[in-house]
Amino acid sequence: MVHVLSSRILLHPTDPERSRAFYGEQLGLAVYREFGTGAERGTVYFLGGGFLEVSGRAESPPDPAVRLWMQVADVAAAHEELRAKGVRVAREPVREPWGLVEMWVEDPDGTPIVLVEVPADHPLRYRPGL
Repeated sequence: MVHVLSSRILLHPTDPERSRAFYGEQLGLAVYREFGTGAERGTVYFLGGGFLEVSGRAESPPDPAVRLWMQVADVAAAHEELRAKGVRVAREPVREPWGLVEMWVEDPDGTPIVLVEVPADHPLRYRPGL
């Protein structure tokens, strides 16, 4: 078995400055570390139990199969905050048939980001015997 000590998602955006503004200022992700210099520098953001690294530059947007899933405490509050910051909401918050509340946004390259709230009555919060 591979013993994983840490993990991160790597994104190589078409416009690194625009993506750093989106993830750092609009989404409000906290910076874990930065490396390199100039426009091509890398920025690593805290992402719950992992990290998101925005570094390098790509000639074209990521494959449409790439998606980011971020659990938040309150999707409605995230919705209001992100709209106020000018983030285009691709799909309004809705409680899905499987019980999670989901809202979709996209980063500047079109990478889908799902913001998920696990409601208090959802089975993911149920801990038998506790």
